[in-house]
Amino acid sequence: MAFAGTALPFDDIRELARGMPALDASAVAGVKQRDGQLTKPPGSLGRLETIVEWLAGVQATPSPTVSRPLVAIFAGNHGVVARGVSPYPQEVTRQMLENFAAGGAAINQICSTFDIGLKVFDLALDIPTGDITCEAALDEKACAATMAFGMEAVSGGIDLLALGEMGIGNTTIAAAIYHALYGGEAAHWVGRGTGVDDAGLARKIAAVSAAVEFHRSHLKDPLEVLRRLGGREIAAMAGAILAARSQRVPVVLDGYVVCAAAAILHAMDPALLDHCIAGHVSAEGAHGDVLARLSKKPLLDLDMRLGEASGAALAVSLIKAALACHTGMATFAQAGVTDKA
Repeated sequence: MAFAGTALPFDDIRELARGMPALDASAVAGVKQRDGQLTKPPGSLGRLETIVEWLAGVQATPSPTVSRPLVAIFAGNHGVVARGVSPYPQEVTRQMLENFAAGGAAINQICSTFDIGLKVFDLALDIPTGDITCEAALDEKACAATMAFGMEAVSGGIDLLALGEMGIGNTTIAAAIYHALYGGEAAHWVGRGTGVDDAGLARKIAAVSAAVEFHRSHLKDPLEVLRRLGGREIAAMAGAILAARSQRVPVVLDGYVVCAAAAILHAMDPALLDHCIAGHVSAEGAHGDVLARLSKKPLLDLDMRLGEASGAALAVSLIKAALACHTGMATFAQAGVTDKA
């Protein structure tokens, strides 16, 4: 996705965000019309019905498809790990990418079970971002370029995108973003991530608090929050969400870290997430609070906190089932079933 080359890199991002297509009301009406003719009581499939309406509105067709769903996992490393915020070393990020490639991770099994494509993106793992407690994670040019990279990942004719991430330390990064955007106590936003003990949790809280305090005078602009406190995977996912909206591709958000990218865009304009649905509510941190602020009701609540798009991919199975019911179910006329009087 090419940019116009304005004076500042973020100007291009802001311009793109202002030009997003609205959801198509006529397509939604077409889905509702067919739904009213199907062999079931009105509303009896609950959210499965509204899922299809959402798909239609985003894709701008009364006959939406989920024939080429994709899980995209973005991976990055973070300088804040030096603060002892994770029990795992940074090399685990690359090792997990190798595990994805070998088919050995949970997400591989979920994607295989439900016929979902999988792509994994290495975002300069050998060059961690700056330590957010004392410097910006990225400069504006690098942040915008990483967003553009994420935009390019939305290609190949996909019709549904499920976002995921991998990065040791990135629950600390997500917590810092939420603390900057929503305020309150740093401890409210910080969870145990990959399983820190009490001392590690205290270090995470201290790092989040120190980072927001260090950057406080620059945090009124959501894109500045992203570049100062975020990571490459957060920036890339924000770019992917924008590109998906531009290309009318519905997006399934995963858990705590993925929603940090969504929260940046929501702070710019809540309507930027109209094409997104929450796959699940994570057991990590205050994800339920985040979803409430984003006005997203999760499809699943399984006490998961794995990341790597595992919850989003499971939600794709529900979305596919919802669409199959809508498209494959007979109408009253086709089935010879008497409709209500």
